[in-house]
Amino acid sequence: MGENNTRAAGQGNLKTIIALMVGYSVIYMDKQMVSAAIVPIGQQFHLSSTQTSFIMSAFFLAYCLMSIPAGWLVDKFGSKNILMLSLVLTAVFAYAFGWANGLIFFILLRFGSGIGNSGYPSAASKAIAEHFDSDRRVFMQSAVLTTTGIGAILAFTIGTNVIAINWRYGYFLLGTLFVIALLIIGFFIPKSQTAAISDKAQPQVGLAKVLTDPNVIILAIVMVLINITAYGSSSWLPTYLTQTYHLSLKSAGYLLAVNAIWQIVGSLGTGVVLSKWFAGQQKKFLILSSLIAMLATIVMVSVHNLVIVAIMMAISNLTIVATFTGAFTWSQRLFTKDRIGSATGVLNFGGTFGGVLGPMLGGFLIDAFHKNFVVAFIVLGVILFLSSVLALVIKPRAHAN
Repeated sequence: MGENNTRAAGQGNLKTIIALMVGYSVIYMDKQMVSAAIVPIGQQFHLSSTQTSFIMSAFFLAYCLMSIPAGWLVDKFGSKNILMLSLVLTAVFAYAFGWANGLIFFILLRFGSGIGNSGYPSAASKAIAEHFDSDRRVFMQSAVLTTTGIGAILAFTIGTNVIAINWRYGYFLLGTLFVIALLIIGFFIPKSQTAAISDKAQPQVGLAKVLTDPNVIILAIVMVLINITAYGSSSWLPTYLTQTYHLSLKSAGYLLAVNAIWQIVGSLGTGVVLSKWFAGQQKKFLILSSLIAMLATIVMVSVHNLVIVAIMMAISNLTIVATFTGAFTWSQRLFTKDRIGSATGVLNFGGTFGGVLGPMLGGFLIDAFHKNFVVAFIVLGVILFLSSVLALVIKPRAHAN
């Protein structure tokens, strides 16, 4: 009987991780696809660059503001409930965006989509903590994070091709994919343990206690610094390639599509490396990965050879993603499952805030040095390395299930 239960649990775990990855892939597809859709939307409605930037920024503003409250809701109501609520909201707002016909509607609907998206990462981390033992959580979290690359590939291939036909069809497709993900989560994710246990038997950790945990605050700042580099670099790479090497946008796109594949390798590979060779040694891993990323970035902008640049760009992208994954998955060892949802919400807030700052910092430095990209990318590389230095301050405690 015990053997049968163990086998069933193992099958359930596989279904759980696949279901989480499906939902996460569509979530990341939503984040990336708007950058393609905004081109025909701007042309059709005669919007300025500033107006289209409001549409894109509305999503991240809502995502940032709601990350911490969403994490608290996950700990209070359980992972499955918030996973499904997140997907319901994102599906509704995706369909509605496909019918929108004015700037105000576009902004409000992308704000709503940001609210819906904000609950998914915390709920996914909570689900991993609930349904996997502590020795497997880091690898499972890194497996789920491979969907950053999968979502980007879906957005830049299927999403972009449908948008080229009609941008509204792209969002009708996206809404349908959210519905499919909702059904998969509903059928294959087991009921949240948090929701199944009474408050008396399982006392909840207050949000204030999580917000005053030094490890939560430090790791959130680390996520800010990592994402300043990640988003700053990814935002300005297309401009760097087209202006420095006079590539067409299509040719630059091929290089960036390869980078999306390296994101998958970096995320999944990090889980393997941390589980086999750096178990319990996240600090050493972060120092090593961020150092390689910084050096590759410096070489990338210091030479004028497209082959070397492509190689260094791949190494840089892989190790930036590895640094992000190593820091984000560390939460599975640092925080117990009664607070992992709230803690992940704080980390998401930090990561999103870094995503807002990165492109602005890159643009400021490029303009300040007269359209010279070298200083901007070097500064971004150094910031990434400083994030791992700050991580040395974190004091891991004995992990509790």
